[in-house]
Amino acid sequence: MSRLLSRFASNLFWLARYMERAENLARILQVNESFARDRLGARDWLPILQLNDDEERFFKIHNEASADNVVHFYLLDRKNPTSIIASVHQARENARALRHLISTEMWTQVNVFHGRLTGLRSKDLALEKLSLVCSEVKESCQAHAGITEGTYYRDEGWHFYNLGRYLERADQTSRLLDIKYRRPSLDIAPSTEDPASDASLWNTLLRSGAGYHAFRRVHPRGMIAADVLRFFLCDPAFPRSITTCVRELEELVAELQREYGLTASTDIKEKLKELNRLACQPTDDEDRGDHVNRLMDRIQFLLVELSNAIDAQFFH
Repeated sequence: MSRLLSRFASNLFWLARYMERAENLARILQVNESFARDRLGARDWLPILQLNDDEERFFKIHNEASADNVVHFYLLDRKNPTSIIASVHQARENARALRHLISTEMWTQVNVFHGRLTGLRSKDLALEKLSLVCSEVKESCQAHAGITEGTYYRDEGWHFYNLGRYLERADQTSRLLDIKYRRPSLDIAPSTEDPASDASLWNTLLRSGAGYHAFRRVHPRGMIAADVLRFFLCDPAFPRSITTCVRELEELVAELQREYGLTASTDIKEKLKELNRLACQPTDDEDRGDHVNRLMDRIQFLLVELSNAIDAQFFH
């Protein structure tokens, strides 16, 4: 890589991933606080641990998945690498390494955001305040995206930033679908006996994926599993669908070759092609349970492999 050192390309890639990750987790915490309640009215926080494969790590330090424990674990626990504060800290460290490449506005915003998070205390995370805190995290991540969009120079670094952004977004979408279909213990399988409960669960999923209002533009009435699944997998007009993310990744890879002579490996191209094929598979009302589990497993595996292939090709 001639003009952009590989380590700076890696910093840009991971800066985008960590900020995207923090925004998604804040949204999930906020939606869970508002919608995910068990039959007794208590909030069920276990799905968030399962979403991030964090049960083992969490229960080493906590006895129960209470609201207070899970919220602290994901917002302020610096020893938890999947927490929001850990993600924003890593984003700031990557931004620090890029200080000579990014705008003053971009660096200042990340730095101020990090400072606000480090200033939070447990009392600030009371459930009645959680929605406000999560809104501030989301807005800070969105401000970062807007400042980056408006100030970052459009060179190869811009492409690596967006490779990280869309790869992380696809991974987060696949995890949301995975948790909806995989966990029988959550009692979230579609039920013909309680359609109102099913609608509430799909409502929660759509809001967790920032897709509720977009989905309603396509489907103004009703909410069935197959439509929600197709929407998250392959709606080309929804910016968080897996198809949209993969096509953005394909275009970024093509532009790196066309504009900068940075040729992606055959491995990268084949994984993108396979991801596109999987996301575009036909779905119907029977596409749930084991089939969706296997599909999400395969998509997540390919995304990990794609990240590793990008790292091997461009960052070393």
